[in-house]
Amino acid sequence: MEIILKEDIPSLGHKDDIVIVKDGYGRNYLIPKGFAIQATGSAKKIHAENQRQRAHKEEKIKNEATELAGKLEGLTLQIGAKTSSTGKIFGSVNNIQIAEALQKESFNIDRKHISLQDDQIKNVGKYKANVKLHREVIVEIDFEVISE
Repeated sequence: MEIILKEDIPSLGHKDDIVIVKDGYGRNYLIPKGFAIQATGSAKKIHAENQRQRAHKEEKIKNEATELAGKLEGLTLQIGAKTSSTGKIFGSVNNIQIAEALQKESFNIDRKHISLQDDQIKNVGKYKANVKLHREVIVEIDFEVISE
């Protein structure tokens, strides 16, 4: 049985993939739960048209993300933190502080798209973070933790 997936299913496929599954699995589980629809001729035509339109929108979003990545490329942030006399931070620096620092620089990026290369930042110094702007566009940002 051929089906079109409506959402990602581990070990089967990603959203909008056309896959072949056993009849019982498709008819008794995937279709009733709303995870897939049967790939009939008309459903395949609609799926192809939706894919074509979505590709155009995705290209526009990717171009915007690439443009934003160019602006972020040479940016260096400074994040102030309360420290001891030895340079150890009380607490740690995380993606929330980086998102706030980016917002001060007029870049509105969600903290969920920012990942630190070091797990925990507990000392003053220079570090790097990755900002995922699009599935294919990831920018590396330098930031420095300074004592307040």
